[in-house]
Amino acid sequence: MTTTDLTPPLVPASSRAGRRTRLGWSVGDSIVLIGRSMRHSLRAPDSLLIGVALPVLLLLLFTYVFGGAIEAGIAHSDYIDYVVPGVILLTAGFAAGQTAAGITNDMTTGVIDRFRSLPINNWIVVLGHVVASMVRNLVSTTLVIVVALLMGFSPTASLLEWLGAIGMIILFILMMTFVAVMFGLLAKSVDAAFGFSFFIVFLPYVSSAFVPTETMPSVLHGFAEHQPLTPIIETVRGLLMGMPIGDSAWQGVLWCVAILAVVIPISGRLFRRRTAS
Repeated sequence: MTTTDLTPPLVPASSRAGRRTRLGWSVGDSIVLIGRSMRHSLRAPDSLLIGVALPVLLLLLFTYVFGGAIEAGIAHSDYIDYVVPGVILLTAGFAAGQTAAGITNDMTTGVIDRFRSLPINNWIVVLGHVVASMVRNLVSTTLVIVVALLMGFSPTASLLEWLGAIGMIILFILMMTFVAVMFGLLAKSVDAAFGFSFFIVFLPYVSSAFVPTETMPSVLHGFAEHQPLTPIIETVRGLLMGMPIGDSAWQGVLWCVAILAVVIPISGRLFRRRTAS
């Protein structure tokens, strides 16, 4: 009498691993390193304070301390309705500074050398920082909008206008994240990378974020009108508040795409140069 063995044959671990495609390994490695960057964010209370609490405090400051004095120059709008788009973009600037510091830290503390000894693509390290930065920014932006709504922010946007405003904000955050990656690769120390955040945080103040550009001196007015943040802010404000946006939308998109087209190749070249030796 013979018996039939129905037990499936054992597959060696090395054989199972070999069935996984290169894309599958890249996706798995990306998830691990994105989680690493997110855990770093959660374990740094000072970074969380800057990225989440500070934008909310600035919203409270501008609305309740400066708002009464500034509101007289804002036509047909409460100041909180005017200032929220500016605070949203300021929030992205704070988080970009953290991204630059994280990249520099990896480059200067031997982390990249450690990853180079593993069978992973080095660029996935940068991808982890980019995705984590996007998530941090979107969480901070959502928190700012929720607090603003509780304070009386009253957007009149339709669903399509909300989607347009969110799309512009995401494009701006992506652009700011890759600019931060470039500065993080250029900086030789974490302190220098944090200095980048000062430059970024300063820009919204010389735009239409907090006051109309017409109220500025002529020299500053010219700069404020033609710097990238003003059309982006005017597009988000116009879409959320049901106001005409004129040429602001295409100008804002063009600024973001043009800056991305410059900083992404530069970042790739800098990364290859710093990891070549």
